[in-house]
Amino acid sequence: MTEILETVHNILEYGDICDHCLGRLFAKRSFGLTNEQRGNALRIAHALAYNIPFVPYEKGTCWICNDLFDQIPSWAEKVAVALKDIDYATFVIGTRVPPMMAESEEMIWSDLSLEKPEPLKSEMNREVGKAVSALTGKKGDPKDPEVTAVLNIADDCVETQIASVYFYGRYLKLERGIPQTHWDCRACRGRGCEKCNFTGKQYPTSVEELIAEVPIQMFFAEKGILHGSGREDIDAVMIGTGRPFVMEMQNPLIRKVNLQELESAINASAGPRVQVKLESWSDKKMVEMLKSHKGHKTYRILVDIDDSISLDKVQNAVSKLKGALIHQRTPERVAHRRADLVRERTVVDIECLGIEDSLYRIEVVGEGGLYIKELVSGDGGRTTPSLAEILAVPAKVVALDVVQVDGINNGDE
Repeated sequence: MTEILETVHNILEYGDICDHCLGRLFAKRSFGLTNEQRGNALRIAHALAYNIPFVPYEKGTCWICNDLFDQIPSWAEKVAVALKDIDYATFVIGTRVPPMMAESEEMIWSDLSLEKPEPLKSEMNREVGKAVSALTGKKGDPKDPEVTAVLNIADDCVETQIASVYFYGRYLKLERGIPQTHWDCRACRGRGCEKCNFTGKQYPTSVEELIAEVPIQMFFAEKGILHGSGREDIDAVMIGTGRPFVMEMQNPLIRKVNLQELESAINASAGPRVQVKLESWSDKKMVEMLKSHKGHKTYRILVDIDDSISLDKVQNAVSKLKGALIHQRTPERVAHRRADLVRERTVVDIECLGIEDSLYRIEVVGEGGLYIKELVSGDGGRTTPSLAEILAVPAKVVALDVVQVDGINNGDE
């Protein structure tokens, strides 16, 4: 006890300090006390131990916080006003402490070698959080808040950060020539120029934009971001069971929307080019799982093969690719945006189904990340083995349909 009171004595010699700041320097001592109560008790004990008159703290003189904690009711009201137009059930408070306050408390921690004091911002977060909860009836949740209110002490304002809303489903892309996500114009890099008609876009629209348009309105969101389980080529269609995706709605003012109504509205807006089947609400963890998932994909392709080659010969060549380990150097067509690496992928299954208008219809089941066009063409030797290499004649894909993409809860896992 003597050691504690000596430390209190040394702290008080720095200058006037409020009970909140004094108590916070001993925050790990005792239980069931607020920092203000702890600070007042230490001040009394110090007066008794040193046999000096007890002098309560005089308001307006704290050299660390400048009586910031007297403003807790005011800050709570500011938070309530800042959040009044936002749909949320849980929140958390953050505090941006002015540099001078932070430096002051860190100096005394260091000078006196204090063990585990509580930072000013932690107490502010907690106490304002309790006051906001009492004002609004909302629940404080530091682990999974739907909105974060940041107290900017220096600028005397509240900044809000709204957690994204996520929903999971599958999409069909029924028209070729549409990229999965927005591409900036290559000429102007998104700034807008004559080449892109001053839109800043390489393509007029994308699957992402077509799906996001309605949710942005329904959630009053700032932006929609599509997280897909892989992506099909721009000139491919995505049919069959559809491609799994998570749509992230950023900074939504509304969080509660009927999922079936949302699906119907998206399909009415995006059709006939894109259609969706929404399966559930989702979260950021699902995005991470989706991005790391390496499910198999099934493709149906039409292949143009030079020279007159019999169906039997093509089928025999195709059979040699079944189960083959393919070595693929980054294709020329994507080398400008992908690392130049050699990747190994397996052809799980492959079959030549027949001839259609002098083109060969082939179905391929490949490991995630297998480049199908290059599996056929060989890409000038960058992919081996390939159908063109086995046949010893040029071959190329003229149409590619993605018919199945394994989701997280099916396929191999």
